Amino acid sequence: MAVYTEVSVDEASGLLERLGLGELTALQGIASGIENTNYFASTAQQHWVLTLFERLPREELPYYLHLMLHLSQAGLPVPQPQASADGELVHSLAGKPAAVVSRVPGQPVLAPEPVHCAQLGALLGRMHRAAESFEWRKPHGRGLAWWEATLPQILPHVTADESDLLRSELRFQQALAASAAGRALPVGHVHADLFRDNVMFDGADGALQISGLLDFYFAGQDAMLFDVAVCINDWCIDLENGRLLEDRAEPLLRAYRAERELAHGEWRLLPGMLRAAALRFWISRLWDWYMPRSASLLTPKSPAHFERVLRERIDNPWLPAS
Repeated sequence: MAVYTEVSVDEASGLLERLGLGELTALQGIASGIENTNYFASTAQQHWVLTLFERLPREELPYYLHLMLHLSQAGLPVPQPQASADGELVHSLAGKPAAVVSRVPGQPVLAPEPVHCAQLGALLGRMHRAAESFEWRKPHGRGLAWWEATLPQILPHVTADESDLLRSELRFQQALAASAAGRALPVGHVHADLFRDNVMFDGADGALQISGLLDFYFAGQDAMLFDVAVCINDWCIDLENGRLLEDRAEPLLRAYRAERELAHGEWRLLPGMLRAAALRFWISRLWDWYMPRSASLLTPKSPAHFERVLRERIDNPWLPAS
């Protein structure tokens, strides 16, 4: 959520008025994130998030926005995309495809405790079940095929040690995906990027509840276990060294299973999928680090973090007892 494309007050105001959302009263660029241009936009009626899509093709956007709408209508705390008079969810602004969604209340919990992780696990399980009735189809755009295509672009920039690890882990993941157990993993619509800063909590201190799941623009169809692994690798680790914290991971997984039980094959492949989730984000951060785009409010994230996470998952595989 950086700012690549500057949007004037007049441009934003015109779009909000065309959507029947009222007169613009405030417009502020959002600095976090790296993929799209985002602004907070306010009207007398409500607060909104205005997104201009910098990389995603226009033809792919209806999937993400209709998935958000489907989940919102199913009662999940997901921002609701706003349609034009003819029902379109994808709009145009400053020469880019754009969307306007409702802004959810709250703030992220950047130092989560077990209770927050349990809430996330339960809501992720609910999301996977609610998405079963979503009929649109789209493969996860940052899955194995993307890793295979992207790795050759970043290998010239990394050290020999990093290159060896990246290539060996990719071979491991290719073998896992091709195995009978890998092919049997249950597939569904996954968020695929549900980090701490993409989950809002609201309420009084000591009684915070999840108020919003954000940024569905990496969503797609993939192994639902991958979504669980992404969450564990961010919510349930020591950020300094990447070590998995079982007192957070166990309640997250337990709450998820209360909403959607894991198949036996999923349980067995959790250690390998935790490695897959670490590899995915190490590759993407390397890509953003060495091939950055100019943006007025962009701060790329260090790739070293997910290298540490991957090494930890290889050296200390985690499989809960039950």
